[in-house]
Formats: sequence, structure tokens, C-alpha cells
Amino acid sequence: MTAHALITAARTLSAAVDAMRFAAPVTHVYNPLDYARGIHEHYLTRYGANRKRVVFLGMNPGPFGMAQIGVPFGEIASARDWLGLEGPVGQPAVVNPKRPVEGFACARSEVSGQRLWGLFRERFGTPEAFFADHFVANYCPLAFFENGRNLTPDKLPVAEQKPLLAACDAHLHALVEALQPEWVIGIGNWAEKRATEALGNRTGLKFGRILHPSPASPAANRGWAPAASRQLQELGIWTA
Repeated sequence: MTAHALITAARTLSAAVDAMRFAAPVTHVYNPLDYARGIHEHYLTRYGANRKRVVFLGMNPGPFGMAQIGVPFGEIASARDWLGLEGPVGQPAVVNPKRPVEGFACARSEVSGQRLWGLFRERFGTPEAFFADHFVANYCPLAFFENGRNLTPDKLPVAEQKPLLAACDAHLHALVEALQPEWVIGIGNWAEKRATEALGNRTGLKFGRILHPSPASPAANRGWAPAASRQLQELGIWTA
């Protein structure tokens, strides 16, 4: 029933954010929970069917990852070749010509996803070994663009953030209720902050963060995998 609860929560979140409107400078909003629903729900069904010890929480979809195929940090090669996910993907309600959705045909690599899933593949070998105890989700399901430029949800005006964060908080509560983790680990500072603000009153739940694997981060470019592994070891989540 765990995966069923995740799918129900994702559909509720998708409907909530579809009703929201965002003003300039946002020119386009993509909701991959809608147009890539089939792949996203396959991910939830295949890998969200059991309790987890650790939930990794990202910020929102990257333009060449989850925005393409509906998988958190969904770098195409990792999702297809390691996670074993593939299939057709639809189109956003309004397509940004500078950010086409090509699904699994997308030739651009999502570096953050390549680094994240690459670390998990190197450490665990198989997705089954990783997902036995771990899960990866995004806090916000929407990708925002200012023409061709990616906008993160923390840059939205407060009045627009408020209903969005409320819907995402409610979804995060549902996800944690379903997976019953010991830890929620923010991938980056903002995700950790959102997790602690949304879930801080849950008894026994622990929080931490790892460095975001974005190529925009000089620290990540100096060796993201060793840095993230060290942070997880210092938290006591992974052994050396």
C-alpha cells in the first residue's frame, strides 16, 4: 500500500499546483507529475513499495532531468540504464520553445542527476540494494522558466510561494507518513530548510543535508561524491 499512498499523494499535489498561477518574470511552468505521470508513477510503484530509513529530498525538477521524464534528478542514462525506467512522455500545457520536452530522447545530461545516481550506483551496485533503505524525492514538482533561464522556487515572490509551499508541505507529510523514514536529508540547504519547517514537529524524525551536486556549485565540482559520502558518514547514516 505504500506505493499506492505515494501515487495518491502525487496526484493530489499535481492537481493543487496545476491550479496555481505565476506572474512575470516566470514565462513558463512545467508540471512533470502531469505530462510525465506514467513514468513518475512507475518510479513510485517500483521503488516506493516499502518503508525507508532515509529519504533524500531535492528542490524541484531540473530542465534536463525530472522536467523531461518525471523522475527526481532524472538524468536520462541513469533512469533508463540503472533504474530501468522508460516509456512515452507527454507535453506541458504550454511548451517553452527554448526548453523542449523530449522525454527519454533528450540528449542533454542532467549533471546533478548523473552525480547523484552515479554515487548510489557506485556504492550499492543495484537499484534494489539502494531502494531497500533509501528513496529520492523532490520537494516541489514544478519547473519554472524565465524564457530559457531556469528559476528556482525560492526566487518566487512570497505571495506566490505561500500556496505553493503549503501544497508541497502537505505532500511531504504524506510521503513521510507512507515511507516512515528515520532521516530526511536535504540535497542542498533550501531542501533541508523546507523539510525541517514542514516536518520538525514529527517525533523521532531526524534531519540533515548533503552538498547539492549542481555544476553551479564550485564545491560540488571539486569532488561531489566524496564530499556527500563524508557528510552521510558524519551523520551516521553511512559507514566508511
